[in-house]
Amino acid sequence: MTSNVRSPLDLGAYLSRIGFSGERAPALALLKELHLAHRTRVTFENLDIFLGRPIRIDLESLQAKIVHGKRGGYCYEQNTLFAAVLEQLGFQVTRLAARVRRGATRLLPRTHMLLKVDVEGEPWLADVGFGGDGPLLSVPLQDEQVSIQYDWRYRVIQEGYLSVLQSSLDGNWTDLYTFTLEPQFDVDFEMANYYVSTNPSSRFVQTLTAQLATPEARYMLRNRELIVLRGNTENVRTIEQDEELLHVLADTFHLEFPPGTQFRSPVAGSSPL
Repeated sequence: MTSNVRSPLDLGAYLSRIGFSGERAPALALLKELHLAHRTRVTFENLDIFLGRPIRIDLESLQAKIVHGKRGGYCYEQNTLFAAVLEQLGFQVTRLAARVRRGATRLLPRTHMLLKVDVEGEPWLADVGFGGDGPLLSVPLQDEQVSIQYDWRYRVIQEGYLSVLQSSLDGNWTDLYTFTLEPQFDVDFEMANYYVSTNPSSRFVQTLTAQLATPEARYMLRNRELIVLRGNTENVRTIEQDEELLHVLADTFHLEFPPGTQFRSPVAGSSPL
């Protein structure tokens, strides 16, 4: 559902950005193809926070950054752009909010954005903005219907009035986030985006990250630690030098920055990462 008048979307430029040139009929096959293409080509990242730049989630800014600037973004950026694309292609989209459980040790606010897409008479969860752990394909919203996605499995279960997205790599199910089907609007995400990108207690203010998933591997950078997950095999290495960090961002995450670029924590008094 569309909450207000939005800036024009350059659909052709977006499809070129994610490498898609197929048929555009609003069917389930198209939803899955777009989801996979976006997830494997647009990096989940919060680098602008560590460059002292604001995170803007209006469509014009998102196109400039992600489509034309070949950058990535986090959930509000990527799913806002993806929702606009789907709507222009004729899909019925509802914007939703979730509480992240993955890695949480306490109840968190609803700071994640996801999409419900109704297609061919059935509801699907679409989420191109959940980083390395997120689904590569859309997931059926029917209770406990498992979606097999290469080495990973995903499902949505019911927990009282909540829906819970879960993932499994080794046979054990892990909660990723909880949500309801209450529609959210631009103003809701503007407020949450400000909190996520500026509050000192936000994980996105505390930790620089870049994450990219492919059918073969999951790549996750957290500050100076690079994690590569292939099936159940995890490889971890520490990045020591600034220039090495820039090479990793370019070679692994397709994010180009000028030589000498430094990322600095926005927390007062912090040193460059």
